[in-house]
Amino acid sequence: MSGAKAAESDIGREPLPEQGWVAPHIAEEFPGLGIAWVEVDGGPERSREPVLRRLRDLSDRFYGSHAIHMRERPIPWAYRVFFRQIGLDPDRTRTPVEQMALDRLHDGAFTTQGMPADALTIATVETGVALRAFDAGAIEGRLCIRDSAPGESLPGKPGELAQGTLTIADERKPLGLLFGEPAVRGPIEIDARLVVAAVQVRGVPQASVDEALWIACAAITAG
Repeated sequence: MSGAKAAESDIGREPLPEQGWVAPHIAEEFPGLGIAWVEVDGGPERSREPVLRRLRDLSDRFYGSHAIHMRERPIPWAYRVFFRQIGLDPDRTRTPVEQMALDRLHDGAFTTQGMPADALTIATVETGVALRAFDAGAIEGRLCIRDSAPGESLPGKPGELAQGTLTIADERKPLGLLFGEPAVRGPIEIDARLVVAAVQVRGVPQASVDEALWIACAAITAG
């Protein structure tokens, strides 16, 4: 990933999030919208026991009452508000953490989907922050949030995006919709490097964004 490799702290060699940019007219319309990311070694594989145990522990702590009252918590509520602002009904197109909560109730547990999806589930359920993962090798430059231009499409998907669609993009192309897609996008090779990105909206503290990225990266490196 040219120009977008996360720095590392001197203490503990933990990845430090990099901040992306938001198109000026979008930032003006949606104050507080932002994107941050870290780069970490990882690729698709079966989750190892530490991650599976973490999923089991989350399942044991998460009951129907949690799902019912989740939307009342500040961070899930912030995403619901933002969804309505961009024309998505959060009772139909669920926010990431609410969709995971419903899946937990339907399946009876947070079931493993392998890595890196399990890492994103753990971090999102723990913090409420919306996360995505991309193949670092397919990204050119810094990440941003912008609207699509005429003729643009998503990687691996036929058809053009409607002009003005909100996307996560690098410096050359859209990578995915801002919301409404699976967490992992694009072909990710085994032993690849991943970019884990957090979409921040108004009402989501920076500390929560940093925590979510740290939890996801720790789970990915644990396997």
